[in-house]
Amino acid sequence: MFLSYPILASILGMLIAQFVKIPIHFLTSREIKWNLMFSTGGMPSSHTSTIISLTTAIGLTSGIYSNEFAIAAVVSLIVMHDATGVRRHAGYHAEVLNKLLVDFNHLIDTLKDPNLKKAEYREKLKELLGHKPIEVFFGAITGIIVGVGTYYFYPFK
Repeated sequence: MFLSYPILASILGMLIAQFVKIPIHFLTSREIKWNLMFSTGGMPSSHTSTIISLTTAIGLTSGIYSNEFAIAAVVSLIVMHDATGVRRHAGYHAEVLNKLLVDFNHLIDTLKDPNLKKAEYREKLKELLGHKPIEVFFGAITGIIVGVGTYYFYPFK
């Protein structure tokens, strides 16, 4: 069974955007981080790449005046807004909460209260959740390239 072209374009959009994060990070930091393949945030936005690949595929197969394309375009706008808005601010909140936890644990250690001496140290919250607008922009460019590229190489449209 073959995947439909829009589904294949979406999956490839996500995988390519996630993989590209590794060499981009290497170029900026000289450090290879394979776990970026499975993380959120970073350049480019894989959420944006995924939804824009789908939207591009639907536009190419159903036409840009179709109801399907309209639905995909609206969902794309919501995903991109969410990536730069809600998820990015959740990352800012995680930074603040991580700092508060460190300060709280330091306070407990300083007070040396026997009942509170065993302060609970938790794993830090993930701070890289959302995207800068430029990361979403390049996620959209990646999605368009993957959607169009897949269209020309996919034999079962």
